Amino acid sequence: MKNIKLKNLFNLFEIDNNLISKTISTALEKGGDYCDLYFQNRTVNYIVLEDKSVNRAHTNIDFGVGIRVIKGAQTGYSFTEEISPKSMKLAAQTAANIANKTKKISPYELKIHKISDYYPIKTQWEHVNIEQKIPILKTINEKVFSLDNRVIKSNIMFMDESNCILIASSDGRISFDFQPMATIAASCTAEQKGKKEQNSFSISGREDINFFTPSILEHLAKETVNQTVKLFDAIKPKPGEMEIVMASGSSGILLHEAIGHGMEADFNRKKTSIFSDKINKQVAEKFVSIVDDGTIPHIRGSINMDDENIDTEKTFLVKNGILKSYLYDRINAKYFKVKSTGNGRRQSFRYAPIPRMRNTYMLPGPHKKEEIIRSVKQGLYAESFSNGQVLIGAGDFTFYVKSGFLIENGKLTFPVKDINIIGNGPDVLSNVVMVGCDFKMAEGAWTCGKDGQNVPVSMGLPTIKVSSITVGGVK
Repeated sequence: MKNIKLKNLFNLFEIDNNLISKTISTALEKGGDYCDLYFQNRTVNYIVLEDKSVNRAHTNIDFGVGIRVIKGAQTGYSFTEEISPKSMKLAAQTAANIANKTKKISPYELKIHKISDYYPIKTQWEHVNIEQKIPILKTINEKVFSLDNRVIKSNIMFMDESNCILIASSDGRISFDFQPMATIAASCTAEQKGKKEQNSFSISGREDINFFTPSILEHLAKETVNQTVKLFDAIKPKPGEMEIVMASGSSGILLHEAIGHGMEADFNRKKTSIFSDKINKQVAEKFVSIVDDGTIPHIRGSINMDDENIDTEKTFLVKNGILKSYLYDRINAKYFKVKSTGNGRRQSFRYAPIPRMRNTYMLPGPHKKEEIIRSVKQGLYAESFSNGQVLIGAGDFTFYVKSGFLIENGKLTFPVKDINIIGNGPDVLSNVVMVGCDFKMAEGAWTCGKDGQNVPVSMGLPTIKVSSITVGGVK
């Protein structure tokens, strides 16, 4: 990003200060309180290797501008894929209709706002050709088959993304960001005595091609195969209430889904979240602290600024067991009379921003992983989850355990599969009785959906123990 200049982005979008200023004035001429223009040029490349050969590749391009006008708590929004004075004026007039008064607006003076850079890269993806990517897929494929002779099929997807955004707002700020992304997802099928199992593993981050070192590719292949072949020995445990230990890392998806969404400010403004009356109240043990953080270098959910032109930050949601903050965008921050936490995010220029998580995680605690496992007489060790369903308001959830183990007399025994865990997010939070010192961020290509919009996120967790949760059901 440091090599990109504002005038280069003006050329990219074929705009200038004068056009931006006039468009903002048009958008506010009916009495809106605030306006922003969100320009985007996003290119995503996909390559797929299947049946030992690269057989698919395609590119998606998003290009356009979204124009938003805010009047009170109401939003007028319009977008156009044609960035021209005529089309931008029409979109601005459409968004302006959220208000109904006429006022004369002077041209806006815009000043460049410099942002931090939490994901610097050496090589932009548009400078990497397909011949440089294919060997990466082939290397992973060869490793997958070499690691276990039971593997009969593999599928590997490589995705790279370059996302240039420029945001100009009626508070006089103009900012730009270059957001890279790289993802490799691998899956394999193995067969043993006529029985087949399949599993997958992925790695993603705001990285360039230099991230994919031999050790990273080896790690990806090993995890893909290991997660698959251990299912041959997996059992289905008896259902019922039991203690559950959640492994560090990707099991943080439970924290994200069952707890994090309930802390997004729009649900609390509407009083549909169970946390809507819990600010400054105890919601967990004193050794539990939860953070949503956009500043972690190169992590998938990190952002230099949010999609409302506000600098990202590290936000404490829960500190020493006390609920301290929600996740705010502009509209909800104004309602609660606080500053935005930089959590206004959108899928693309076609959507208005809403409060969304970035990287949500629990801080490490005082306990050791081995100590936590030893404390469980009969329970479940959950490593990763998938296919979750959550009722945001009440916090009730059901999650499928993708991989894990039984815990018997303080020891990990048999791997498990085909089970669900059922519970309530706030109850789980209050029932966290041990928190490990082995914090880890998840590695996967996590994408969060809300109100029809998908955004990249990540999550993390140390090993934690929940005193009681319902285990049962079959996928």
